[in-house]
Parts: sequence; C-alpha cells; structure tokens
Amino acid sequence: MASMPDWGTLPRMLRHQAERYPDAVVVADRGTTVTMSELRAAAAEIARGLLALGVGPGDRVAMWGLNSAYWVLHAFGIWDAGAVIVPLSSRYKGIEAAELITRTGVEVLITGAGPAETPLADRLPRLPGLRHVVRPDSGLRGSGTRIPLSEVEDRALAVRPPNLCEIMSTSGTTGTPKGVMLDHAQILRGYWDWSEIVTLDEHDRYPVIAPFSHGFGLNAGLIACVLRRATMVPTPLFTPDALMSLIASERITILAGPPTLFHRILDELDRASWDVSSLRVAICGAAAVPAALITRLVERVGLERVINAYGLMEGTVVSMTRAGDPVAVIANTTGRPVPGIEVMIVGDDGRPVPPGARGEILQRGYGVMRGYWDDPERTAEVIDAAGWLHTGDVGVLDGSGNLAIVDRKKDLYTVNGFNVSPAEVESLLLMEGSPAQVAVIGVPDPVTGEAGVAFVVPRPGVALDPEALLAWARAEISNYKVPKRVVVVDALPTNVNGKVDKLALRRDSRAMPDG
Repeated sequence: MASMPDWGTLPRMLRHQAERYPDAVVVADRGTTVTMSELRAAAAEIARGLLALGVGPGDRVAMWGLNSAYWVLHAFGIWDAGAVIVPLSSRYKGIEAAELITRTGVEVLITGAGPAETPLADRLPRLPGLRHVVRPDSGLRGSGTRIPLSEVEDRALAVRPPNLCEIMSTSGTTGTPKGVMLDHAQILRGYWDWSEIVTLDEHDRYPVIAPFSHGFGLNAGLIACVLRRATMVPTPLFTPDALMSLIASERITILAGPPTLFHRILDELDRASWDVSSLRVAICGAAAVPAALITRLVERVGLERVINAYGLMEGTVVSMTRAGDPVAVIANTTGRPVPGIEVMIVGDDGRPVPPGARGEILQRGYGVMRGYWDDPERTAEVIDAAGWLHTGDVGVLDGSGNLAIVDRKKDLYTVNGFNVSPAEVESLLLMEGSPAQVAVIGVPDPVTGEAGVAFVVPRPGVALDPEALLAWARAEISNYKVPKRVVVVDALPTNVNGKVDKLALRRDSRAMPDG
C-alpha cells in the first residue's frame, strides 16, 4: 500500500495539493468547477471571514446544507481557521439542529441550500449562545479584509495532527445523539488507506450521494477526493433517474451507497437504455450484500470491483474487502481489517471467542475516536482501559480474518443507510404532546432496508390520530427518522425487569398486515 505523504493536517494537505496540482479539478457541481488552487484560495478567504467573527483555534463552527461546492469551500475554510466542523444534517428540523448546536457550544453557524425553499436558518429557535448565522446570500468571502492573509496562513499552519477536525453526530441508544470527536491525523490516514483500497485516483469522477453531514459523505467523499485529486460531484438529492443521467453525462467512475441504491440502478437499466459504461468500482457498505446483486452489477454494468466495507462513526474505517476476493466473501463479509486496525470478537464474558463464533466486535487502533464531546462517562463505557472500542455490533471472524456483521447489540436500525436510534425517535415523538408512552422498533422494509414502527400509548383523555402524529413528525424531524407506521395501543408490553419488551413488539409487528 502506498504511503501517505507527511501532511499531518487537512490545511497542510490542501496546500501541498494546490502547490503541486493547481489545475486539478476537484469539484464539479452542476456547471461550476473548482480547481485545487481555487479551493485553497477560497478556503483562505473564508477563514479570514471566520477570524473576523472572532473564531479561535478549536472553536466549533456548524455547517448546515445540502451537498454543494459551497459546502466544500466552507469546510476547508473552517479547517484553515483552526476550527472544528460540526456538520448538521440538511434533514434536521429546528429542534434537532438546536440541540446539537447548543451541546457542542457552536457560536457560528454557516448555512447553505436546504431541501425546501424555506432558508435553513429560519427553522432554528432563538439560541442565546449562537452569535453569528452566515446565510448563503451574505457569505464570508470578502468579509474579513481587515484580517491580514498572513494571519490566516499562520492559523492554518499552527493546526497540529492531534487537534480535532470534526465532531460528528451519531445515533445513541439513550435518546440523545452523541458528538464523536475525530482528529486530523486519524481522518487523513483512515481515508488515505480507504482510497488506496478503493483505487480512487485523479482519473475518477465520484458523485458524493451520502450527505456531507454524514461521516461517509464528509470523509470518504469530500476529503477522500481532495486527498486523491479525484473530481467529486456533490449530489444534493438522490433520485434514480437523475443519478442515471449524471452517470452518463459526467462519465462517473466510482459509486458508493447502500444495496438499495444499486438495486434501483439495475431497475433503471431494465426500464431504459442508459450509458453506464464509465463505472468501474461500486462501494456497497452493508452487513450483507446479496450475491445476485454483485453478480448482476459485474455482468450488467461491467464493473471491475464491488467492495464491501464496515465502519462506524466512533471507529472510522474498520474492515474492507480486497481485490481478488470471491463473490461469497464480498456478499457475506465486510473483508479484513484495514492496516493499523485490530479486530477482536468477544463473548458475554469479555473473552475472545474462536474463529466462526459470534460475539461483540471490538476494535483498536488509530481510527478509534478521541471520545464523545463533553461526555467522559459515556466515552469510558465504550472505550476500555486497553484502548478497545466496544462497537455494540455482533460479528464473526472466519479463519481468513474476514469479518461478518451478523447482528446489532445496540438497539439501532438503518433506513436508507442512515442509523436511527429508537430512543431518539421516541423522545422526539413525545414532544408532539398526545402520546404518553412511545416504543419504536425497526422492521425489514423492501425499499429502505429497514423502517420504523412506533407503538404509542395515548395520554389519558386524548384521542390520538396516527396520521396526525406522522404528519407532525414529517414536519418536525428528519425524514429518515419518521416511522413508517404508528400503532396505537392501550399499554406497552414489559419484561420481568419492567422494561419495554421490544421482542414482543417485534412479534406483534410481524403479525400485522402490510400497510
């Protein structure tokens, strides 16, 4: 595997790339292109504006908007200012964004385009600690002329490899999302190695469909493209026909997403004649990928590689399949640990289990997060004294070291590639006012992979309308968190410990008619 240059930080990496490859096109966004030298110049101007607002080293700056060139420029501007980016999902509604902004102490929020016509900033309630909201029409470029460019350069070069570069929100089982702290060194190394295995290089054109607010979109998309001088094509919203048109018109070579994305592409190919001959690599991160899907992608599309991988926000990249792996390995496992990462499977007693036995996946190495923001107790719950991250996922290592993900120890489910915390959805639905109790479970769904079902006990004297509750949820919380169905019940089943018996709810959900 090729060694990564000794950059250490994202600002130094950008300067190296811009000096050596100034004309490399790193962003192609609906007719707008950005070269490496233009990215560096824009980032410095944005950092200048942030310094003028009083942003200091290590301060948190939130970024809120759909994938776009604007997002890319401002992300590198935040890093040039020595600040830490706190990405907010464009799907967030006001209460979700406000909670993360307040918890991480964000004082400056940069907003870009949102999925609806209403400006994103207008969704927020008034937040006392938020000093500045930068809207797309105001911007930061040209706003910091009183700050010498030399001061920006000094700030950028003062960033050190162990300094935090991002705080990523991740679903939790307690109802409150956690802020995962990641530093410059581990992000650079993790996604250099990821790109090496994927064979991403300067000849590739890569649509980043995963939101930049998500760890994959930001790190394996935005950052990886600058690392490898690939041209990223920010994709604000996914629709199958628009993606097919994009692949044909932009001569896309790399594509990443959940299995549902690739099923939809194959469906489109069955319906119409699209030119997808430029595609060469598919990255399909999932616990299991149907072998028939892999075979169809290779035969129908002509792909060189289909790659499966496993990672988590707290541990960056853990394992990946490699060139030459047979279809059975790609379909049933997430490959072998990446360089610098150890994986161990342990039983309920905490001791390693033999190959082929199930147990919790533990991970150790450079990719393990620096902890949860301002939450040492929850950090200590998942990272033990020996440095092992307890992932909460259940897996099996085979005799060749391939890791299969077989279950979740945590109570999360996944909708279109997004992890959903039932506890978080439960606490959000209670805000509507009519439920007294809520229990949410994930169930299999043919379109989204999994979907939520909410079992709701109404407050005394309240006639709870499931459709009204769902309408409220669609208006107030991210679309992927909105349950597919609300079931009104008189009481929730409990186990011998008095906790809600979600196994019983799953049995009940299987007995329900589809709808």
